[in-house]
Amino acid sequence: MARGRQHRRTHGVTAVAGVVCCLGLGAAGCARSDAVAQGPPAGDPVQVLRTAADALVEAGSSQTRTSLEMATGGTRVTIRGEGVYDYRKRLGRLEVRLPQDPAGAAGHRPITELLAPGALYMKNRGAGVPADKWVRVDTATLSDGNLVTGGATDPFAAAEVLRGTNSAAFVGRTEVAGARVRHYRGTADLEAASQAASEVNRGLLGAAAKGFATARVPFDVYLDDEGRIRKIRHRFSFVNGERQEPVAVASTTLLYDFGAPADVRLPEDGDIYAGRIAQE
Repeated sequence: MARGRQHRRTHGVTAVAGVVCCLGLGAAGCARSDAVAQGPPAGDPVQVLRTAADALVEAGSSQTRTSLEMATGGTRVTIRGEGVYDYRKRLGRLEVRLPQDPAGAAGHRPITELLAPGALYMKNRGAGVPADKWVRVDTATLSDGNLVTGGATDPFAAAEVLRGTNSAAFVGRTEVAGARVRHYRGTADLEAASQAASEVNRGLLGAAAKGFATARVPFDVYLDDEGRIRKIRHRFSFVNGERQEPVAVASTTLLYDFGAPADVRLPEDGDIYAGRIAQE
């Protein structure tokens, strides 16, 4: 009997020790996991960012909000947009709001923009265009690759600028619109981006490399745990053709609600304005 009780006590002590050991290992494991979560992510930041656009294609679509801030000669204006984008079809729809005029009068009606491979369609463009007609712009003719012209940066083109990342660093972990993200900061080269981009954006980014004051683009970008861009901010620079003044442009694109329906239909030929557009 004594031997049996001693065996049971020994077995019980062993069992308790085993539980304590497991708890200890669990706590250590949690501590290690927490340390990993707070520390820098695995992988070279440059390589991580060069492939960030691929995660958007895998996601399929998202909603987006855009902001384009331009500053020149002491004047700053902000143009905002909101809509959806299909990363597989390279189609997007934005409602773009222009700022009020300096006198404080009501601004222009929101411009509806359709983003498509090689083309930008605008409705409510003004400048003598009938309200029910669309204006089509061949983006291959734009010196900025439509990164600025439309008052919003095409979300997929914004992502593909990162394919030209030549330096980047992990800044830290934070949140964007409730999502946990990794913040990176770096610079990209538009010429390198154009060479690595998808066929639809190759020519546009190449044009931007030549049309901007510099092909070097500083950026801040925030990736979620699935590698998808949640927010990206580029800083472009170009020269005002009329006044030869440098213009600084900060383009911010926010992406959310991945997988959202993005039914974008391009206008029929008969709905496209064929007349002359007045200069504004």
